[in-house]
Amino acid sequence: MTAAEYFEQMYAESSDPWQLAERAYEQRKYALTVASLPRDRYRRGFEPGCSIGVLTGLLAPRCDELISTDPVAAPLTLARQRVGGSHVSLRQAALPDDWPAGPLDLVVLSEVLYYLSAAARVQVLAHVMSTLAPDGHLVLVHWRHRFEAATCTGDEAHDEVVACEGLVTLVKHVERDFRLEVLGRG
Repeated sequence: MTAAEYFEQMYAESSDPWQLAERAYEQRKYALTVASLPRDRYRRGFEPGCSIGVLTGLLAPRCDELISTDPVAAPLTLARQRVGGSHVSLRQAALPDDWPAGPLDLVVLSEVLYYLSAAARVQVLAHVMSTLAPDGHLVLVHWRHRFEAATCTGDEAHDEVVACEGLVTLVKHVERDFRLEVLGRG
């Protein structure tokens, strides 16, 4: 599992180390993610690893309640400036242990699974299965290429989740650089 110090160092060097707010690639990926949501409105969503809140800002208008977390405090300051509303909770918390109680009808795992160990990914999937509402949706979006801090590729992480009994793929979008899937209960 990638240590918290890795992320703390990234944010010490830049307030937006992955240029989430600037890169056209990120903007397009986020737009496709939100456009792929099967419903216009969700009661209760969870977005771990929210970073500076760019995707959070797009998810917030679609949720009655949105819980967004990041393991590092620094990006949450920018996320709070970007995303307002009493229905959005931004807090410091880390996967796999910090998971809200269910039911959740939207879980967005964007660019997070490959930072976790195989055991932690299993634990996250168990959390998903125990808290995802019967009509809920799980969104997976990940970079497809290997990189040093990752424990697996995005494709490998997606394949683990898609293989889970009880989930069916509703949307699948694959490009050279990222893979996006929306799953529901089977």
